[in-house]
Amino acid sequence: MALYVYKFGGTSVGSVERIKSVAEKVKKVHDAGHQIVVVVSAMSGETNRLVALAKEIQVQPTDREMDVLLSTGEQVTISLLCMALHSLGCDASSYTGGQVKILTDSSHTKARILSIDDSRIKAHLDEGKVVVVAGFQGVDEHGNITTLGRGGSDTTAVALAAALKADECHIYTDVDGVYTTDPRVEPKARRLDKITFEEMLEMASLGSKVLQIRSVEFAGKYNVALRVLSSFKEGNGTLITYEESQMESALISGIAFNRDEAKLTITGVPDLPGVAFKILGPIADANIEVDMIIQNIADDATTDFTFTVHRNDYQRAKTLLDQTCIELGARKVTGDDNIVKISIVGVGMRSHAGIASTMFKALAAEGINIRMIATSEIKISVVVDEKYLELAVRALHAAFKLDQGAES
Repeated sequence: MALYVYKFGGTSVGSVERIKSVAEKVKKVHDAGHQIVVVVSAMSGETNRLVALAKEIQVQPTDREMDVLLSTGEQVTISLLCMALHSLGCDASSYTGGQVKILTDSSHTKARILSIDDSRIKAHLDEGKVVVVAGFQGVDEHGNITTLGRGGSDTTAVALAAALKADECHIYTDVDGVYTTDPRVEPKARRLDKITFEEMLEMASLGSKVLQIRSVEFAGKYNVALRVLSSFKEGNGTLITYEESQMESALISGIAFNRDEAKLTITGVPDLPGVAFKILGPIADANIEVDMIIQNIADDATTDFTFTVHRNDYQRAKTLLDQTCIELGARKVTGDDNIVKISIVGVGMRSHAGIASTMFKALAAEGINIRMIATSEIKISVVVDEKYLELAVRALHAAFKLDQGAES
């Protein structure tokens, strides 16, 4: 007997028919003698509907009330799925994040899980029940409902799998695995049989929407066997693993990109100790995440400082930077929210030279100008104008022969 945690996303439970289909899939595994915890998202479109309702009443609702509102989406799904299981003669119980006691911090709309009380779930599993848990939500120490941010149901599933020491955690989505890049941009993209936690973490952080980054962090930290599968067709999906040996010949595993980027530059900043903190301190205090950072020192003892933020944070960050510019006596602030970040990712980079030159050559051949560059041990990221996104991704996919798989 194995213990599985299954997670079904919004499209997988997007209608009554699909919820019934999920129930049949779960019952089949349960009837085979296995224990199952099911984590579900809100039905597709439901979160957007709730956000729109809130905006009709208040332009800028408080984060606390938004959490109370948005958490209801998953509550609908867990009850409907349990009803579907009951109709098939399968005993099941539904629980909100608060009922399970998924304890989080108090950062509304993007809370982090602190602990999980798994005693209630284990008791029901031992009774032979399927346990259905609302993803994306928890409760803080004061009893306030919290949500985990976009894609938070993935994190709920992996955290539960870690707490319960599940044999495997299956993430069911509308795609049948992790691809070398987004097939909607490059039709020749290929599904990967395996990818390392390290590579998946980079792909998730760089804009791949298959898994939320925190879910991959959890899985890697607690060594949760994680598999991405499709709700709509059979297959083995993609296994996320620690093993690299079978992938040594693959220099690059995938190409990730993020459209939600914006760039800010403050020029003519006095080149003095602590200046980076004076620039980024107010940004961090406003809870705005900074990604790529580049600093160039000029001959006149000044520096130009460039960084990227999420496009949604662009105006707030620019307002703060304009004030910092005045305080530091810098020259000016410029910005651009029509950029994208494109990254190549692969553990094979560690032992092969020439990866960067291949990337830059491919982009140059298409006349694509690189605005920023950042590197790490297993990735190279570039910022380019948004209009070049699809062309750049296809050019890089071809340059690294990702449609052909690993070379022998």
